[in-house]
Amino acid sequence: MSEQTIVPRVLALANQKGGVGKTTTAINLGTALAAIGENVLIVDLDPQGNASTGLGIDRKSRLRSTYDVLMREVTIRDAILETAVPRLHLVPSTMDLSGFELEIAQERDRAYRLRDALAPLNTTANGGAEYNYVLIDCPPSLNLVTVNAMAASNSILVPLQCEFFALEGLSQLLKTVEQVRTSLNPALTIHGIVLTMYDARNNLSGQVVADVRSFMGEKVYQTMIPRNVRISEAPSYGKPVLLYDLKCVGSQAYLRLASEIIQRERTLRAA
Repeated sequence: MSEQTIVPRVLALANQKGGVGKTTTAINLGTALAAIGENVLIVDLDPQGNASTGLGIDRKSRLRSTYDVLMREVTIRDAILETAVPRLHLVPSTMDLSGFELEIAQERDRAYRLRDALAPLNTTANGGAEYNYVLIDCPPSLNLVTVNAMAASNSILVPLQCEFFALEGLSQLLKTVEQVRTSLNPALTIHGIVLTMYDARNNLSGQVVADVRSFMGEKVYQTMIPRNVRISEAPSYGKPVLLYDLKCVGSQAYLRLASEIIQRERTLRAA
């Protein structure tokens, strides 16, 4: 029987600014994709481990983490945990990851640790996992951990808060993406920019939306994630907002975003 090849689409959620909804988007986009029927793996690359906490994985359960994977102490399959969401799995993070950059600074392959770790997921041989999407939740900085994520990814998904300095931070991120494309990963693209914390009552939100769409054009997803108290409450219960309150406007926005991403993927494959 011929070997079936499964090549997940690897998307890094990156923005060097904190508080833009990056981890919230990783959790809830992953949940929405799984709800639509996709098999999804979230890789928590933030030492704070908020994506792990937000999916209900307590710290005592994180016996193997992304740090262990990047240090090549375990395989990525050894570190994968199930979540309460069907078809959604997680590789959790711990504070150990904060020392990763210093520990391997002199290693020649230091930028490719995650790419090499994810490679076995490309095939179903020997019990391989069949993931359609791998979402990497990056730390809010442009360090070696984030570079590993970009070197391992097909595309970058950028959560961007509707605030005054949004474009300034975006320019810095785009420069980093270009540097990674030039030196480490020539195929890397910007998959899209998702505008988060949108408040229709706020004139500044509307101006930021207009500016970002003018600057980035079709790279900006049509779906915007609104400010929504249910989105903010859900992580304290260890749940994605879609499990916490499926009918709230935040959940519905993430379902629309998941559908838009899948449609964009189909367009890319057909091109």
